[in-house]
Amino acid sequence: MKKQDKILIVGAGLCGSLLALRLAQRGFKVEVYESRPDLRTVDISAGRSINLALSDRGFKALRLCGVEEKAREICIPMYGRLIHDTKGNLFASNYSGRENEYINSISRGDLNGILLTEAEKHENVNIHFNKKCKNVDIENSIAHFKDYKTKEEFSLKADVIFGTDGAGSSLRKSYYLERKFLFSYSQNYLNHGYKELEIPADKSGNHQISKGHLHIWPRGDFMLIALPNLDGSFTVTLFLSYDEGEFNFENLTSEEKITEFFEKEFPDALALIPNIKDEFLNNPTGALGTVKCSPWSYQNKTILMGDSAHAIVPFYGQGMNASFEDVVVFDEILDQDLGDWKSVFKTYEKTRKKDTDAIADLAIDNFHEMRDHVANPLFKKKRKIEMDLEKTFPKQYFSKYSLVTFNENISYNEAMKKGRAQDKALLNLIADDKVDTHLNMTKAELKVILEKVKIETNTILEKDKIAGL
Repeated sequence: MKKQDKILIVGAGLCGSLLALRLAQRGFKVEVYESRPDLRTVDISAGRSINLALSDRGFKALRLCGVEEKAREICIPMYGRLIHDTKGNLFASNYSGRENEYINSISRGDLNGILLTEAEKHENVNIHFNKKCKNVDIENSIAHFKDYKTKEEFSLKADVIFGTDGAGSSLRKSYYLERKFLFSYSQNYLNHGYKELEIPADKSGNHQISKGHLHIWPRGDFMLIALPNLDGSFTVTLFLSYDEGEFNFENLTSEEKITEFFEKEFPDALALIPNIKDEFLNNPTGALGTVKCSPWSYQNKTILMGDSAHAIVPFYGQGMNASFEDVVVFDEILDQDLGDWKSVFKTYEKTRKKDTDAIADLAIDNFHEMRDHVANPLFKKKRKIEMDLEKTFPKQYFSKYSLVTFNENISYNEAMKKGRAQDKALLNLIADDKVDTHLNMTKAELKVILEKVKIETNTILEKDKIAGL
């Protein structure tokens, strides 16, 4: 492993561009090849979420690379969820009971552009666009490309190849097609897809609904969410079954049916989306899948990172943050001076995989929570107690959401185990009427609840440990 090694990164999205920047800062020579045009000059957002949720784990990675402040300049803080029922009633649910803990809506393209520009400031980085990787000869570390503009096909040999080319990774595909080693791979889809719509800004360029919240219209088997943009608009995403239920993507094919659906289920949102028919019929329907695979690397030559290794559904708002955290963990492994790329790759996967599996499972959990549970009275009681505990005992109690989202020094796996046990403990206490949930609890009353939750949580964790969970 030498600084003179030629490093090839396939994919210049969020993970690839951040990785290129960090490796360049460490003095490596980096060539980056991206299939899409340069997003700083061309709009390429069609079909993909144009804004994402950026939180503490992502900021930790950006801080490592010296670009945290640039990212914060284009963020919109969201302090909690704002739930919309079918009658237009609103219910606010904060993300944390502590001050200054919130997630941020940020433009995918603008953030990616910042990272590309910062990476290109380094002489040891070259980024090439419109170059599609067709496959990779993993035995000889040769990547085969096609230039979208010239139609020319060409090959590049590198000392190390990083696959950061997303859920449809060409490097991962080469792993299982070349059959050079035992490779485990699964790609599981929800029976729900997603479609993006838009709530435009008002005539003055302002947001028409609260920009300080992530808006959710939970309807049991489906839901609508909305995240704010800097221009006063909201990106609205409908998550709906492909073919099940009274309304689904297969039968919402006419203006009448679309209007009927939104009038019945999302009347307040419909009033804010003037081009509902054109947007619904013309915008693509995206799939929601989870990718798990192993191993991520082959010998000392290739490695998968980001969505290429562990794509997840978007319901915990951690996809980008998890990919950014990959770079942090990889950087920490490089600091161990293990001597060769093979050792680095193996140590990285051993350190990281249990956490990416955990956040994948948590994201599926949150899919059910967001579309259904947030409107459940028991869930509302639980969230109120959690917020009161976090506000009153900010250093002693952290909800599962806070452990995952606002505690970047706790691993995803640890956050999942503790958070799930804590959720179960609190829900059991509420269901069994062992805790009072009246509105204005005193500190002494909350202290009693805190101790009960701690005891019950530790009991559950011990049982899970014995059961091997």
